[in-house]
Formats: sequence, structure tokens, C-alpha cells
Amino acid sequence: MKKLILFEGDIETQGYFSEQMKKELLRLGYDVYLYDLKKPWKSTGEMLRFLEKGNTMLLSFNFHGMCQEPQFLDENGTYIWDALDVKCCNILADHPYYYYKLLAQRPRNYCQLSIDKNHEAFMRRFFPEIELGPFLPLGGTQISHPVLKKMPERSMDVVFTGNYASPSRFEKYITRLGDEYTAFYYEMIDSLLADPSQTVEAVVEHFLRREIPQVTEAELKETMQNITFLDLYVRYKTRGEVVKTLVDAGIKVHVFGDKWNELPCERPENLINGDSLFSEECLEKIRDSRISLNVLPWFKLGAHDRIYNTMLNGAVCLTDTNPYLDGILRDGENCRLFSLTRKEELPDIVRSLLADPAKMEQITEAGLKTGLQNTWAQRMDQLDPWLRRQ
Repeated sequence: MKKLILFEGDIETQGYFSEQMKKELLRLGYDVYLYDLKKPWKSTGEMLRFLEKGNTMLLSFNFHGMCQEPQFLDENGTYIWDALDVKCCNILADHPYYYYKLLAQRPRNYCQLSIDKNHEAFMRRFFPEIELGPFLPLGGTQISHPVLKKMPERSMDVVFTGNYASPSRFEKYITRLGDEYTAFYYEMIDSLLADPSQTVEAVVEHFLRREIPQVTEAELKETMQNITFLDLYVRYKTRGEVVKTLVDAGIKVHVFGDKWNELPCERPENLINGDSLFSEECLEKIRDSRISLNVLPWFKLGAHDRIYNTMLNGAVCLTDTNPYLDGILRDGENCRLFSLTRKEELPDIVRSLLADPAKMEQITEAGLKTGLQNTWAQRMDQLDPWLRRQ
């Protein structure tokens, strides 16, 4: 395919990813149209003039263009992509169990790319009929300033760019079916928090098989779409505990994202709430921080762009890890690692870094080299041969 349609105008981060991808795809010689979902009628006309039947592909995040948007449906409720022979390639930036309804309503010529290898395995197991493209981890972005600030020039010690939500927001889903189910769900949550290396789907299957040994594959598949609240609960519980551990130890953490006012802290004066920012603004904050904290959103065989964004913008990346990232991250060399089961070690890790600016500079120099191997340019170079075969 030589013509590609990307999307912006809905989820800001995914639109930002699409902008970075567009730059690199143009470099590789593709014709690219970036559809603005905030201007559907203007964009639809331009897109139809751009589109070439049989030689155009959608390259979308999280079903943009495939969410039953009225401008993409004909009078019979069928996607125009089917009639126009457009292949629809969807990059899922979240776990597939969030998208059962849209998977059932997908266009005819549909293909899916995953950012986590466990997501791929889930699709192969429960949706074997769906075509899968190559594994595509998220990439990082370096903002275009000529020189990175040295550590003494940076105004913040620790920054975290990402949202929070109190786990109590998800308790209504845990308790809605009575005491027996409530205890069952909390048993799963406790298992995940005790051993964060586990995936949510593996823990759910384990406990279901314990209670119902004869459970079928079809029943397991049906169940998985109903456990997203467990994923959200442990994701935000863990994220909050990591930040709280630092804050309550007297370390100031600047947070940029929604709902951090919901995090209960013993020393709230150390939680500096900067509210939600756009992607480029988050990169500016990382660029002005000595340490950028990452807590993986329960990706167990994939990466998060915060890791590479941190490395590319000159802060020390402080993150948890997983078997996929173990092949990329080297503790004390290109990052600092912490364990979700030993969060109490975090304050000493941060203090030791801040006490040794030369060591931080050494880590960021190595981190920059790693980040430059994991940009959106590298991701599109990796995807290019596959795109040309479509």
C-alpha cells in the first residue's frame, strides 16, 4: 500500500503518535492523509479525494475510523472501507479485552497490531480468525531543541506524566453481585498485587478453573470482556502506591495528569499537582526534570512510550520492568529499575541518584542511545516492509 490514512482529534496521545508516524511515513515515501475527527465533514471530503481504491490502508489506534462513526458508514450501516477496498490496520494501545464489541463489528478487511506480546497471544487464542500484523511496541519522541539541559539546570527532581484514578471508583463493579463475588474479585486483586508479574487474564483463568474446572474456552473468552475493572483497579492502585511511597518519604513528585487530587498521602505537600497536559507539554516537563518515573500499565511483554520519551529528553528513567524490557533496560547503566514488590526501596534509589549528578548524567547518556533505537522513526522502519507487502 502506498496511501495511508491516519487519525487525530480524539484521544490526544494517540493523535500525537499519529503525527509522529506521519512524519516518518512521508520520509519513507508514502502518501499520508491525517484525518481530523474533530472536523468530520471537512476531513471526509478531503479523505475521499485522497483515497485510491485498492491502494489505501487505514493505520489507526484503538479503532479510530472503525467505531461505527456515521461518516464511515453507508445507508445500510456497512463500513465504506469495505466498498472502497480499504484495508483497516488497527494498532491496539490497550488490552483486547476492552474491545470485544468493536472486534465483533470490525470491517471486513481488518488486521490488528499489538504493542504487547501477551496481547498477541490473547488474540491468537480467543480470536484466531483475525489477521495479526507485526508486533509494534510504542515509540518515543524527542522534542526538537538543540541541546538537552544538564542536571543542575533542571528545575524538578521527579516527574510523573500520566493520569490517576482512585481504586474506589471501581469498587461498584467489584461489589455489584454480592458478598461472594466481592470476595472472589478481591482474591484475584490480592493475587495480582502480591505477584505483579502475572497478567490479569492468567489470574482470572486460574481462579475460574479453581471454581469451575469444566469451564470451556468459549466461556473463558466471554468472561474476559467483563474483567476490565480488575485491570484498572490494579493499574491505578499500583501507580498510586509508587507515587505515595516517594511523596510520604519527603520526596517532591510533580505529577501531570488527571485526578491526582484523589491520591491520599500522609505528606500531601510533596505531591505537586500540575494537572493534565498535552503530549508535547509532557515532554517539556520531562526535559526539565532530573528523574522521570514510569509505572507500566500492566504491560508484561511490552513497553510504554514514557520510558523512551524519558531517555530521549535527558532525564533518568526510573521504571519497573518485565521480561520484554529486560532485553533493553540495564539497571544503573541506561536507567534505574525498581520492583513493584519492593516499593519501599524507591526513596533510597531516588536519593542516591540525586546525590550523584555525575552518575545521573552517565545514565542519561546511555539512555539517550537506547531511546534513539526506539523512536517512531525506528518503529516505522520496522513496519515498512510489511506495509509494502499489503
